[in-house]
Amino acid sequence: MLTDIFSNRYKSTPLWHTFTASEQTLLVQMYRIFSEQVCPFDESTEQNKRLWADLQSRISMELGRESLSPLTYNYMGQWNGQPHHYYGTWTIGQVCKTWFLETFDGAMSADLFLKQRVSFIEVAFRLVEERLSVINSNLPAAMKAADQTIARKNIRGIVPRKPSETVKANNEAINLAFRNAVDELNARFRHAGCNLNYHNGFVQIARDDRLESEIEKPFWQLVSAPKWKNVDTDMKEAFDRRDNDDRDPAFYAARALESAIKIISDDKGWTHGKEKGAHNYIDNLSSKGFVSGWEANALKHIFTTVRNPLSHGPGSAEMPALSRYQTEWVIDNSLSWIKRLIRAT
Repeated sequence: MLTDIFSNRYKSTPLWHTFTASEQTLLVQMYRIFSEQVCPFDESTEQNKRLWADLQSRISMELGRESLSPLTYNYMGQWNGQPHHYYGTWTIGQVCKTWFLETFDGAMSADLFLKQRVSFIEVAFRLVEERLSVINSNLPAAMKAADQTIARKNIRGIVPRKPSETVKANNEAINLAFRNAVDELNARFRHAGCNLNYHNGFVQIARDDRLESEIEKPFWQLVSAPKWKNVDTDMKEAFDRRDNDDRDPAFYAARALESAIKIISDDKGWTHGKEKGAHNYIDNLSSKGFVSGWEANALKHIFTTVRNPLSHGPGSAEMPALSRYQTEWVIDNSLSWIKRLIRAT
């Protein structure tokens, strides 16, 4: 199974040139956030053990290693002053910790050393987020099942709150704990000056604090729901291509916007099946007053002048290309439009 990891996506984009005390501090902080707050490795917690094993397997595979560090130990030592043969198997938690916190010796570049460990944290948070998504989707059924149990009275004869309320409160607590861990991880990234940001399963380059807090963070929160998956995926692709100076990041931003428009049209029951492109779906939204006339024209302008030229072969004409500033404009506007449309649903 292929796993999308940070170090592969950004292999051609240098982020670190040296390894200093600041980077060492960040590594310890990242590891402790995950191993202490998000998913402690506990031999008695089977679910967490499976997640750590999956994580170790995925990362070692992508890095081309049999395991992140040795799975077993075998050496001669002393016991009560006598030679003694020690052998056994390390826990997966110890295997991961040994590799993650090993001393940087310069055998590889500081850039690759750090990117590999950011990849570990990225996939670690992603796996927990996927687990939470399943828990959240099963919440209605879990609440219903809880309410079917027999209500018990406490010693004062007072009936406690509905069992489903406890289930819901517990669900909110674990989601809040994860969001807090994500916020701390991103704060640690900022304090270390590495301009990275984790959102919805991926670590990507952050641009500036204001843009991140006012535009990008609310956007990633809005598209974290399963039905916006294609919007989320294409916008992440736009970010990766922009950050790596790859081709046509604006195309993917506009495609994310088109997906959002189509999803809303479908959900509202306004799709009639005769649409031939984004303009027709925008007309669906406009005809129902979901967007005003000038908004419809502004949306169509993005597809007419940006998405369509980039998505069709130019033939013998000059290959269309956008400057860095034009690309940023398309991405920022697509982000803002998607936020506006989703919030209105």
